[in-house]
Amino acid sequence: MKGGSEEKGKSVIDDVDRKMIKIFHEDGRKSYRSIAKQLDISIGTVHNRIEKLLKSGIIKRFSPIIDHEKLGYSLTTIIGVKVKGGVLRNWEDRTAYHKNVLCMYDVTGEFDAILITRFKDTNELDNFIKSLLKEADVQRTYTQTVLNIVKEDLNEISML
Repeated sequence: MKGGSEEKGKSVIDDVDRKMIKIFHEDGRKSYRSIAKQLDISIGTVHNRIEKLLKSGIIKRFSPIIDHEKLGYSLTTIIGVKVKGGVLRNWEDRTAYHKNVLCMYDVTGEFDAILITRFKDTNELDNFIKSLLKEADVQRTYTQTVLNIVKEDLNEISML
């Protein structure tokens, strides 16, 4: 990150930053020493650049990528939710951190929110949907079951 320069409120990164991000994306446990050697830069440079990337919010955190299927969560669904006017934010605050909700998006169109969820089985999904429909703020839901995951990478780095 060249001096933290910004372009219209966006952070600008250079090729060294891109290479470091790609290395960490492949192996988040890689040491600064190893990255420095691979990129032929000093360990201090790696450290300083990673700190700037964290401080700017380009890198939000370092965390493992979980294989939900290996934990028994093999049913993926996409759920559209229509919420009564004026209470969307309150409903989202209550629902976003439910253990089965992986992603929640405010959207345009027929529904107010789209949820990406994972369940162990259809009984767990059924209970979740029924609990949503019991909420006074929820007008209706629309659920789609994912048959095959063709691509799933919320940390895609090819656009760097």
